[in-house]
Amino acid sequence: MIARIIDGAIAGRVFIVLAAIALTLAGLWAVRTTPVDALPDLSDVQVVVRTNFAGQAPQIVEDQVTYPLSTTLLSVPGVETVRGFSMFGDSFVYVIVEDGTDLYWARSRVLEYLSQAQGDLPAGVSPQLGPDATGVGWIYEYALVDRSGGHDLAGLRSIQDWFLRYELQTIPGVAEVASVGGMIRQYQIVLDPYRMASLGVTHAEVVSAVQAANQETGGSVVELGEAEYMVRASGYLANLDDFRQIALRTAPGGVPVTLGDVAHI
Repeated sequence: MIARIIDGAIAGRVFIVLAAIALTLAGLWAVRTTPVDALPDLSDVQVVVRTNFAGQAPQIVEDQVTYPLSTTLLSVPGVETVRGFSMFGDSFVYVIVEDGTDLYWARSRVLEYLSQAQGDLPAGVSPQLGPDATGVGWIYEYALVDRSGGHDLAGLRSIQDWFLRYELQTIPGVAEVASVGGMIRQYQIVLDPYRMASLGVTHAEVVSAVQAANQETGGSVVELGEAEYMVRASGYLANLDDFRQIALRTAPGGVPVTLGDVAHI
């Protein structure tokens, strides 16, 4: 049998050479076109649901958020496993679907079932889908450094969150740009309990007054001389003085009690 194969190859040496050349070219083409991942993604097709429940203990998060979401998401078509994790102030639910399922189809199905579970969650709690990327999708890390010293950590974080992040998200294939470090610009209101007690101000009144003071509203239009003027009340808080001047109540004698009288801003 082997002798016949050898004799046939010798007799048709031209075809053997052409076949070898064709196989070599096919191998070279496959090497050049076959995609190669430095870190192959071997993870399951999964959808991550994150829910923030600020200030709550893990057991409360488990009972009021993680458990209702997990039981509802068990009914999603194609689901193999639902894993819930509760921690202080946060709930994570991992929905693992069957291999071969389109990720975006799975995300849309999970989003539909989340709308059904919204009624079982505490007021003000809203679950959100995680980014459509896996743990091996972290491809680049950079640091924003100001060597001139003109920006502090809060300023650098603002540049990252309000400018650079949006530009990088427009690049094709980028699913998420996560910011780490720096200082997020914020206003802190430190209440003085002794001043509040002396002026008869409660914590609920302070929260309600701050929420009511930081908003804008429209007042329709005014027609004058064949022209329309839009009426708008601007009330956004822009600086520390705006916070200090928020009126909380009126003291005896008609003197207003402001936030600056009972708190350090």
